[in-house]
Amino acid sequence: MKLPKGFLFDFDGVVVNSFQSHHNAWASAFKKLFNKEIPPFPKEMAGKSPMKIANYYCSTIGKEVETEALYLLKDEHLDTYFTVPKLLPGVREFTTYLSKNNIPYGIASNATKQFLKNSVHHLALNFTTVFGVQDYEKPKPHPEAYMTLAKALGFTQSDFAHLWVFEDSLTGTKAAKDAGMIPIGILTQYSEAELKAAGSHLVFSTLLEAYQFLNLQ
Repeated sequence: MKLPKGFLFDFDGVVVNSFQSHHNAWASAFKKLFNKEIPPFPKEMAGKSPMKIANYYCSTIGKEVETEALYLLKDEHLDTYFTVPKLLPGVREFTTYLSKNNIPYGIASNATKQFLKNSVHHLALNFTTVFGVQDYEKPKPHPEAYMTLAKALGFTQSDFAHLWVFEDSLTGTKAAKDAGMIPIGILTQYSEAELKAAGSHLVFSTLLEAYQFLNLQ
């Protein structure tokens, strides 16, 4: 099959399993700010911007006015008590192939820049073009994140229909679809049916499976 012109990657749930890293930071920040244990994280919040997640947690105890304070404290804890996320299968194989063949690729995430920078450094990942939530006026599900990344990689609007976007959340899938790109689902938290209903053209268990499907070995 003909390869896409470029590959755009979400980070959490696609490149790494970072649930514990984020949960630890949310939990410690929530405990420090409110002296309460944090409630469980609902799946429907996956992929949302950190500010929206902070607002959700605050709303569970009627403290929405503290949303920004929780957001800032969580970001501080995420950096101070940084937990290296777990690398998911296929990432190194995929990025090594793309680099060797001069196929543009990069990350556009709703995670914060510092977390992405720390993770890329500690895992020695081969990503040089990385965008985080502070880089957009409107985070996912708005398409700005992927449009920003695509343009930074040298693509024009006419190229967008030839770009694959790997996403594990419905939020990010909508962002890719609305950007006019090709969403490809990764089965981290949603089912194949849910991802396809949101707009994913294909669905894979991991990036390794997608890599093998493209016969890049």
